[in-house]
Amino acid sequence: MNRTFLKTLILALPVFFLSSQATADIGVSIVFSSGEISIIQNWYREHRTTSGRGHGKGKPKGLPPGIAKNLARGKPLPPGIAKQYLPAGLQSVLPRLPDGFERIIVDGKVLIVEIATHLIHDVLMDAIL
Repeated sequence: MNRTFLKTLILALPVFFLSSQATADIGVSIVFSSGEISIIQNWYREHRTTSGRGHGKGKPKGLPPGIAKNLARGKPLPPGIAKQYLPAGLQSVLPRLPDGFERIIVDGKVLIVEIATHLIHDVLMDAIL
């Protein structure tokens, strides 16, 4: 019996020492569904004049190219980045994300971010017109 326990323990140990990246690769991915994409795009299309975009003078300035390039799936959110939360009306019609995740807006892109690690799980590029 002790031998069986020891074999099981030895076989199970590598599982405990997997890197966080490896466990993220085998875990469930949190991404925008086609339904969520449709809801977000339609919401911004219907609320274009009240969403804050399209008002003011000229084209709004984006992020510097080096920082904008880092707004990608699998990368951490750059520190000190200006983020906004989705409007309450839009949040209320979207399905709830699993605990520990949030949808935010950065530089006109809608992101799903893991709160604890600031890891970007998905990016919706052209939702906000």
